[in-house]
Amino acid sequence: MSPRSGDAERVDFLGVGQHFTTGGVRVDALSGVDLSVQPGEFVTIAGPSGCGKTTLLRLLAGFQQPSAGEVRVGGRRVLGPGPDRGVVFQAPNLFPWLTVAGNVELGPRLRGVGRARRREEAARYLELVALGEFARHRPYQLSGGMQQRCQIARVLANEPSIVLMDEPFGALDALTRERLQGELLEIWRATGQTILFITHSVEEAVFLGSRVLVMSPRPGRIVLDEPAVFADPAGTRAPIEAIRSLPAFVELADRVRAAITEEQVSA
Repeated sequence: MSPRSGDAERVDFLGVGQHFTTGGVRVDALSGVDLSVQPGEFVTIAGPSGCGKTTLLRLLAGFQQPSAGEVRVGGRRVLGPGPDRGVVFQAPNLFPWLTVAGNVELGPRLRGVGRARRREEAARYLELVALGEFARHRPYQLSGGMQQRCQIARVLANEPSIVLMDEPFGALDALTRERLQGELLEIWRATGQTILFITHSVEEAVFLGSRVLVMSPRPGRIVLDEPAVFADPAGTRAPIEAIRSLPAFVELADRVRAAITEEQVSA
């Protein structure tokens, strides 16, 4: 199973800025981002479109380097992608010529893990995301929510200590989205991994996160950083609708929404 939080490492963004040049015009995506994420935290990141949320994740994934400042994991500067960081994208991006199990086994196979072990690991992660009976299916035979669960299992099979999720449920219908939110919390509780999760949904951010961040419009910076308790890592289970009706949930959601609205108005 993936590392527990005690084995994970802290994430640090130190004065991070990022700019691009498009059509000869400089675009500042991030400015002066200082952020520390402790091992085992589930950090959700909300904010208006174009505020740099995805850029922040791409920098931590090592897909690109910051224009200013540094990103560090465990005190070491991030210079490129690594097996300690797994990325779940909005679109599943499964390989259609492989079975569901074959997709999950791909990473371990490329790392040289033996056939018996990688099949055992793939079966374990498919069970974790409730896809065990679909191991021999092809991706096109799965619903959108099932494909997304397969992508999550594929990332988890590489046993990263940090999982980066870029609006993974954004294209799903409301009922599938709620079900996957609950399943993702179960996975987090089972693995103790550090998760950074981007979303446009205020309610999703507050429900999932042990900590909620709001980013300003471009150039993105952290304008709200609040703890949240509704994910309940201790393991108490309550229906989603019951949690979302709690006064404390409504109050935090209102603060997050107000922070986003205020920043949009002042931009």
